[in-house]
Amino acid sequence: MSITTQDVLFEERSTASGQKLGIITLNIEKTLNSLNLDMVEAMLATVKDWRERSDIACLFITAAGEKAFCAGGDVQALYRSATEQPGGPCDYAERFFELEYRLDYALQQFGKPVVVWGHGIVMGGGLGIFAAGSYRVVTEKSRLAMPEITIGLYPDVGGSYFLNRMPGSNGRFLALTGASFNATDALYLGLAEGFIEHRLRDDVLAAMSEELWSTSVGDNHERLMELMRKFVQASADARPAGQVEAASAEIERACQGGDLDIIEHICALQSDNPWLQKASATLAAGSPLSARLILEQLRRTQRLPLREVFSAELTLSTNIVRGSDFAEGVRALLIDKDKNPQWRHNSAAAVGEDEVGAYFESPWPEHPLRDL
Repeated sequence: MSITTQDVLFEERSTASGQKLGIITLNIEKTLNSLNLDMVEAMLATVKDWRERSDIACLFITAAGEKAFCAGGDVQALYRSATEQPGGPCDYAERFFELEYRLDYALQQFGKPVVVWGHGIVMGGGLGIFAAGSYRVVTEKSRLAMPEITIGLYPDVGGSYFLNRMPGSNGRFLALTGASFNATDALYLGLAEGFIEHRLRDDVLAAMSEELWSTSVGDNHERLMELMRKFVQASADARPAGQVEAASAEIERACQGGDLDIIEHICALQSDNPWLQKASATLAAGSPLSARLILEQLRRTQRLPLREVFSAELTLSTNIVRGSDFAEGVRALLIDKDKNPQWRHNSAAAVGEDEVGAYFESPWPEHPLRDL
């Protein structure tokens, strides 16, 4: 059976065991499969249905085209929502964030194996879906990042959780700089389970269809790992050289001290490594307010369970889109494209502690995600 909508495709493919493989395909190639509210609503409803059905053995999430798994949320739609009523509720943006986080959490709690095929660009909201998989595949063209510093936002969609669990100070550095990383880096950072060449995707799907799946979820996770092993072995020679681990000593040195020290150290970074140079320049040009909020968010969520992390993120995201830096960042990067954002503050040091704290106060009498 195949169910088709314009922006996301759902398929239930029969397997040798008589159970079904649920396949979700993000399907807006022209916008790099960026997520909109309709897509998120449809995916959330389907994931909830498939989670409860005993005839669905596994979930496989992929995307149309060769360029991107998903470049993030539809930022221009979020921008329109943020500018319709400056300083007040942004109905579309706030509804989008709520359902996006519900989707990411539902995928994390799916229980059954969830394979996510992270080929090409995997950024922002796309990385939120990718990170929620139980078996996350990276390919020779994978390019992952959380570049929200450039638009006055911060790494959400569970970034507060998975960035805090990366080795050393890498999560903090990647959050502040929006630096992109490749498949080998994703494996090192604990964000992927296997490197498989993209040309083998259909072969993987065929093998999953031919598998004799069990009625035991635990058994099925083991069967999937065994199934994937041969594809990982066949792809070993195609893995790219990593960037993050080689720069780890410089990253650690830059991320010492208090928040303002860390921001200053990264902005002043002098390195022969072009990847580090670009990361430093991105933070220097990004929103000073975002830089402060990123570090505070990572600190506040460091020991929180995932459910509470998503609740904290919805509070922060809502307060940010009701402010001015997000709309200004999107305007400069994507609307007018002058790449000259006029941030609210001219430096991280100019952001007051009280202002930072206010962004973490709930704007609602009852939190929308209280039922997670």
